[in-house]
Amino acid sequence: MANNLVIVESAAKVATISKFLGKSYKVEASIGHVRDLPKSQLGIDVDNDYEPKYITIRGKGELIQKLRKEAKNAKCIYLATDPDREGEAIAWHLYFALRLEGKIVKRITFNEITEVAVKDALKHPRDINLDLVDAQQARRILDRLVGYKISPILWKKIRKGLSAGRVQSVTLRLICDREKEITEFIEQEYWSVKALFKMSKTKGFEATLEKINNKKFELKNEIDTQKVIDECAHNNFIVLKCKNGEKIKNSPLPFTTSTMQQEAAKQLGYSTQKTMNIAQQLYEGIKIEKEQVGIVSYIRTDSTRISESASLAAKEYIINIFGENYLKQNEKNNKKSKNIQDAHEAIRPTYLEKNPASLKEYLSRDQYRLYNLIYNRFLASQMKEASFITHSIKIQNGKYTFGASYQKEKFDGFLKIYKEADEEKSSKEITVVEGEELTLIKIDKNQHFTKPKARYQEASLVKTLEENGVGRPSTYAPTITTLLARGYITKEQKVLYPTDLGEIVNNIMLNYFDEIVDVEFTAQLERILDEIAMGNIEWKEIIKAFYPNFDKTVKKAEEEIKNIDVTEVTNIPCEKCGTNLVVRYSKYGKFFGCPNFPECTFSKPWFEPIGVKCPLCGGEVILKKSKKGRIYYGCENNADDKCSFISWQRPTGELCPICGDILVEKGKNKKIVCVNETCNYGKENKTKKE
Repeated sequence: MANNLVIVESAAKVATISKFLGKSYKVEASIGHVRDLPKSQLGIDVDNDYEPKYITIRGKGELIQKLRKEAKNAKCIYLATDPDREGEAIAWHLYFALRLEGKIVKRITFNEITEVAVKDALKHPRDINLDLVDAQQARRILDRLVGYKISPILWKKIRKGLSAGRVQSVTLRLICDREKEITEFIEQEYWSVKALFKMSKTKGFEATLEKINNKKFELKNEIDTQKVIDECAHNNFIVLKCKNGEKIKNSPLPFTTSTMQQEAAKQLGYSTQKTMNIAQQLYEGIKIEKEQVGIVSYIRTDSTRISESASLAAKEYIINIFGENYLKQNEKNNKKSKNIQDAHEAIRPTYLEKNPASLKEYLSRDQYRLYNLIYNRFLASQMKEASFITHSIKIQNGKYTFGASYQKEKFDGFLKIYKEADEEKSSKEITVVEGEELTLIKIDKNQHFTKPKARYQEASLVKTLEENGVGRPSTYAPTITTLLARGYITKEQKVLYPTDLGEIVNNIMLNYFDEIVDVEFTAQLERILDEIAMGNIEWKEIIKAFYPNFDKTVKKAEEEIKNIDVTEVTNIPCEKCGTNLVVRYSKYGKFFGCPNFPECTFSKPWFEPIGVKCPLCGGEVILKKSKKGRIYYGCENNADDKCSFISWQRPTGELCPICGDILVEKGKNKKIVCVNETCNYGKENKTKKE
C-alpha cells in the first residue's frame, strides 16, 4: 500500500517516476493547472485590494476529486510540479484545491527525469516558495487586466475574437515598426574595389580598397570608381604590412530556452512552437525498449549553469572519445541573464552514453535532429576552444591602401562536433612578406545598394525580445503562435510580416495605449516581477502602481474611440440584395461583406483601385493581398494572364525616364524612385554601407 503521494504536472511522467520510486509511492498527474481566473469575467476585485478570484478549471472536477481521495489516504504529499514559477504556482493551487491544510505537504523539484535526480529531490524537500508564486500571480493578473480591458475595445471597433495581450502587443509593435522601416527605406548607391593577386601556386588572394590618402572614403558612382581603377593600373602593389597572429574562438554556452529556439530555427528550420513541443517530448520521455526515458533536462530555463555531476560526466566522455587535449582547461564563468529563474540548469542530455546515433531508431526524424543539436551543443560547451592562425595584410598602391584578412584553422576544438548556423568558414594562409611587389591578376569594381534591416524571422525576433527583456523564454513560442492565429502577422518563407489587420490593431494600441506597447516599460515590469520572485517587493504593489493610470487610459480610449468609425462603406453593390458592401475583417484580413449579415451572407475577396493606370497595359492598378495577407499592387488583368504587372511598392503609373522601368513611391515622403536596382533615378547619392 502506497503511503506517499507524488503529484507531477504531466501524465507522461507518471509511469517513469513510478518505476523509480517503487510501491511505497503513488504518482499522479495534475495535467497542468487545476485553478485559474474565470474566463467569463475579469476575476480580479479591483475595489478590494485587487484580490484574485480563482475557480476550478472546467473539466478538472473529477480529477480533483480523485487527487483529494489519494491525498486523504497518504501520509505525505509531494508536490513535484515543474521547477519554474508556473510550476510553483500550480503546486500552490493544488494545495488549496486538494484541501491539504493539516497534511504533511512537501515541495520537490528536479531538472531531469532520471532516477538519481528524482530520488535526490525526495531527500531535499522544501516548502512552497511563496515569492515565486506571487511573481506568477502578479504576471497573470497584469496580463488579465490588459487583455480583458483592451480586447473589448478592439471587438467593438474591428471584430470579435481579437486580443491585445501585454507581451503580444509589444511583439506586434516590433514587427510593425520593422516593416515601416523597410517600407520607408530608400536604397543608396555605393561602389567597392577588389583586387586579386597571384600568390605562389595557389589561386591567389583578394584584397579590398580600404583607404585613400590614409582616410576612409566614399565611392558614390561608377565614374569615380573607374578613375580609382585606372590610377591603380599605373602603380605597383607593394606589401606595406604583414601581420600574423592567433585568434581564439570560445566554446559556446549550453542551450537556454531562447538560444535553443534560435538555433533550431536557423539550423533545422523549426518554428519556436515546434521546437518547444519536441523538446517537451524529449524531456518527458521517449520509449526506449519498452521503458519511458527522459533524455534531456528541463527545457524552460534561462540559466547556463551545469551541475557538477553533469560536468564531470562530460569531462570523462570527452577524454574517452576525443582525447584529453579536447577538454576545456579553464572553466569560464557562465554569463547569467538578469532574469534567471531559481536554481535552473541549462538544457542538456540526461545520459551522455545515450548519444544521438544510439537512439536514432527510437526517435522520430524531428526528435532526432533536435536531440542531436542539444547533445552536441552541451558537449561542445565542455570542450576546448578552437584556435586559428590569422593573417592581416596591408597593400599600398600610390595613395590607395588595400587590405586583406584570412585565417587558417590551427586546432578545431569544440568545432569538431558543433558549428553554429552562422559559423565563419576557415580560409587559407597568406604567404607574402613586407616589401614584396605583388602580381595583379585582376581588379574589379562592384556596385552595391544600401539595404534596410531584414524583416524578422522567428529566431531574430526571439533574440530581440530576449535582448530587450520583453517576456520570458517560455512565453516566446505562444506569443508568436497567438499573433499568427489572430491574423495579426503572417509567415512567408520563414519571414514574419504584419497583416493589414495587425497594422490596424497596432495603430490603435500606439494611439491609445502607448505605454503598454512601450518596450522599455514592458521590460521594467519584467524586472519588477523578478524582484517579487526574490522577495524584495510585495506582489500587489505592482498592481496598485499600474492599474489606476491604466484604468483612466482605458476609459479615455473607450470614449474617444467611440467616435471613430472604422467601417469602410464602398460603392460596390451586394450581388444578392443590392446594398453597398462594407469592408470587414477576418483572421485572414479584409474582405467585402454585406452590411445586412446575417440575413444576407454575400461576400467577395477584397481589392481596392488606387487610381493609377498599369504602366504595362493601361488597365486599372488595384491593391491586392497575398494568400498570407501581405498587401501588394497588381493589374486588374493579372487574373486573365493578360498582364504580368505586380509590385510590392505603390506604382505611380509612369515609367522611368532613364531606363524605362516602373516608377514607385518609397519612404514616408513618397519619393519617386525606379524599381530597377541598377538605375539610380530618384535615389540620393549618399553612401551608407550595408
